[in-house]
Amino acid sequence: MEENGRNKALKAKKNDNFSDWYTEVLITSEFVDYSAVSGVIVFRPDGYFVWDAIRNATNELFIKAGIQNAYFPLFIPEKFLEKEKEHVKGFTPEVAWVTHAGDSKLDERLAVRPTSETIMYDSYSKWIRSWRDLPLRLNQWNNVVRWEFKHPTPFLRSREFLWNEGHTAFATQAEADAERDVILGIYEKVLEEYLALPGIKGRKTNYEKFAGALRSYSIEHLMPDGKAIQGPDFHSDGQNFSKAFEIKFLDKRGKMEYVYQNTFAISTRELGVLVATHSDDKGLIIPPKLARIQVVIVPIYKTENRDSIIDYCKKIKKELEDSFRVFLDDSDAYSPGWKFNEWELKGVPVRIEIGEKETKLDEATLFRRDTLAKSKAKASQIKASVESIMKDIHSNLYKKALNFLSAHIYHVDTYEELKKMAGKGFVQAPFCESEECELKIKDETGMKTSNIPFSANPPQGIKGKKCVYCGKEATVIVNFAKSY
Repeated sequence: MEENGRNKALKAKKNDNFSDWYTEVLITSEFVDYSAVSGVIVFRPDGYFVWDAIRNATNELFIKAGIQNAYFPLFIPEKFLEKEKEHVKGFTPEVAWVTHAGDSKLDERLAVRPTSETIMYDSYSKWIRSWRDLPLRLNQWNNVVRWEFKHPTPFLRSREFLWNEGHTAFATQAEADAERDVILGIYEKVLEEYLALPGIKGRKTNYEKFAGALRSYSIEHLMPDGKAIQGPDFHSDGQNFSKAFEIKFLDKRGKMEYVYQNTFAISTRELGVLVATHSDDKGLIIPPKLARIQVVIVPIYKTENRDSIIDYCKKIKKELEDSFRVFLDDSDAYSPGWKFNEWELKGVPVRIEIGEKETKLDEATLFRRDTLAKSKAKASQIKASVESIMKDIHSNLYKKALNFLSAHIYHVDTYEELKKMAGKGFVQAPFCESEECELKIKDETGMKTSNIPFSANPPQGIKGKKCVYCGKEATVIVNFAKSY
């Protein structure tokens, strides 16, 4: 695709070289761009719009659930990070430090926020005094920095990313535990209804849990290359942080108690999963609810009929713009064919083509990005036709992703079977939850435990199963996978 010196066709193929294809589609489509700092990306308007839509949808559900937004500082004193030993151990290798202000050395190093538990809980210890102050359920939308030394990949392994941080405090463990299904349900709803992405809910193993948590839960995705990647998560922190930060309250009996806490997040990593899952060799495919431009109208004209066709396009645009985000591409700089390829590259869900034939028949030609199929619609029915196509695109994207996930979940009982399936998807196997077995499997196969899926672990347990590695009695069914 080259016109006026601009060549924007993708060179890499998704099925041949997924890694090259992934970064090429992000950059060439102008979804993101690289910055001058390694591992830190620029969100261009189309990419940032997607995150904005995800944030707004999630935030609306948080507010309905009784969670309030706040904002806490970007800089965290070193002494705060050191208060919870397991927590600081988990994050110290990734922390970026501020040591100077101008030419003056600071008295104490300040961490650039890798996560906000420590800075927030200093405030919580001042605000919570009585059972009347509970529950305290706050969330903030912010950026964090984790200076990972692995190969950075846009969205999937970025040194700076955007997310929500939910931090809640309760009087009892039972109240705190009840929040888990609410939050995971919110994330699952947003993933399905906005991103058209399925996932597997479950508990993380002790080795893979969040630093400082009692238990961690996640929704795990499967990428097109057969690797797993963690999506939104929820952490039951118990009283680990409240004891470290002296977050205490006077209960109804007049006794001092430590609060029980949870943390949870969804991040811009989801944009990478979305692009990787839905897009193809022509470029991005964006679910309709998340597309900055949902409908693009491309007129096809000659000099002598330009004005009449443009007027007709404007009439169609006016009919649609109250319901959809519509753009009329009436530029004379590029040919219709070039424009078709450009908007396909950018992933616009619906393209409307209008030429002399359409104006005479009082209709429009509709093109849908997901299947590349065309159809006709009368001008009087254009809004209903576009709405129907939008719904079908979303449904089709979700079903396709769900079918891929379902087809790449494998069930094994022996270690030999497990090794053969490495890198092909989620491999479900009985497991004893021993950290020793977990590390040996990781070392020998390159597979980590993804999570312990709720769907594969009935309440009555898995009696009679033997650990896939050591042969001892298994306690759970675990998803193993190579991962990002």
